[in-house]
Amino acid sequence: MLHRIHPADDVAVALTAIEPGASVTLDGVALVARDAIPRGHKLALHAIAPGEVVRKYGAPIGLATQAIEAGAHVHSHNLRTALEGLQSYDYAPRPRAAAPARNDPGFLGYRRRDGRVGTRNEIWILCTVGCVARTSQRVAAEASRRFAGRVDGIYAFPHPFGCSQLGDDLLATRRMLAALASHPNAGGVLILGLGCENNQLDALLADAPLLDRDRLRAFTAQSVEDEEDAALAAIEELVAIAERDRRTPASLGDLVLGLKCGGSDGFSGLTANPLVGRIADRVVAAGGTTILTEIPEIFGAERLLMARAATRDVFDGIVRVVDDFKDYFRAHGQPIYENPSPGNKDGGLTTLEEKSLGAVQKAGAATVTQVLRYGDMVQARGLALLESPGNDAVSSTALAAAGATLILFTTGRGTPLGFPAPTLKIATNKDLAMRKPHWIDFDAGAMLDDADATEDALLRTVLHAAAGAPTRAEQNGEREIALWKRGVTL
Repeated sequence: MLHRIHPADDVAVALTAIEPGASVTLDGVALVARDAIPRGHKLALHAIAPGEVVRKYGAPIGLATQAIEAGAHVHSHNLRTALEGLQSYDYAPRPRAAAPARNDPGFLGYRRRDGRVGTRNEIWILCTVGCVARTSQRVAAEASRRFAGRVDGIYAFPHPFGCSQLGDDLLATRRMLAALASHPNAGGVLILGLGCENNQLDALLADAPLLDRDRLRAFTAQSVEDEEDAALAAIEELVAIAERDRRTPASLGDLVLGLKCGGSDGFSGLTANPLVGRIADRVVAAGGTTILTEIPEIFGAERLLMARAATRDVFDGIVRVVDDFKDYFRAHGQPIYENPSPGNKDGGLTTLEEKSLGAVQKAGAATVTQVLRYGDMVQARGLALLESPGNDAVSSTALAAAGATLILFTTGRGTPLGFPAPTLKIATNKDLAMRKPHWIDFDAGAMLDDADATEDALLRTVLHAAAGAPTRAEQNGEREIALWKRGVTL
């Protein structure tokens, strides 16, 4: 009924709803619930004085705003964040022994000319500008009908930007599209422009050094008589190239996993996130790459990542990306710690520290080998930290652009969204998995009963998806991108 994560914790999580006056036992000690404790919420294990630090995960999650009795509900009414403004950080690396490599069952993937391995062999249609977004969607629908079964799928990824953008904002849009065009899951790419937009096609292509030009077709709609006919002809050429590709044996170390959580609840840090962390560590131990993002959702836990920085330069990169994101909030007159969301709070999360300490568990215990800015692609193996906001669509698109060939998306509340890379939805609790089987690919609720068996089961699911098994989002036709717009619009 109760679960304490760390011996130093002042609170435990209710695994089931607890009625007021109910007697509960933890580690042989009996407690009486002073209040109703909803499932996933926190119960005080002892009396806590006003202003006293409250711990969960063995770390501070905030300060008590009033006296809290043993057995009381601990939440927004009596707990607040202790985070304020910019922090100072000291370089104090704590080297960790690399996790030993374990059995590597591998998977069948598409090995590209540059050595990267894709988990899909699709044709992607990208737009330089929102003016041709609907055109790209019509072309994708018709091409899917004409060329059905010849490749893994034909998809358009429209967006509303590319015109009336300036400076760094325009550059970010261009770099994101260039990175997506270079993705190993795309066996062929059509880039469709208009012709008069700020995001000029030639500049975009110059920003895509990893793009296989033999598998690229690109033109502007203003330069041809019938843009849809021209696009379909280009896709036919791309399909003819891509359909010759075959899956060949690849190792666990060829995977690039994006790590994401959305709609978190009180079980996220108990089940799904630490479970994904185990898979992430296995991929890194095998020589693979994992990518953690959502920078505002590591505030309060950033020191855990800084201590795992491979070098001083990586440490400095983590500090810069954290501080820059805080400055971004401040520049727009917004509080830095306006989190968790209403849905997170309903699920039992109270402060940003609590949410962040649970969220970073997705990254396991691996060393941070690189820090990526928005639109960057991974350059090394190991754990990467990627600049992006917490928004599900924006951050998942950034993960795909960075090179993630599969995304592990943990959720306690559920979401139907899907993204360019196959996205496995991992429920934190059995109730969600049972209520939304058309959204959820894996139930992590069993993690509390048998962690090792649940890890092995999720790894099988991951490798099955990497080898081509469609995720729920793919089955539902949920495939989209969202770009992070930070600048002025003309």
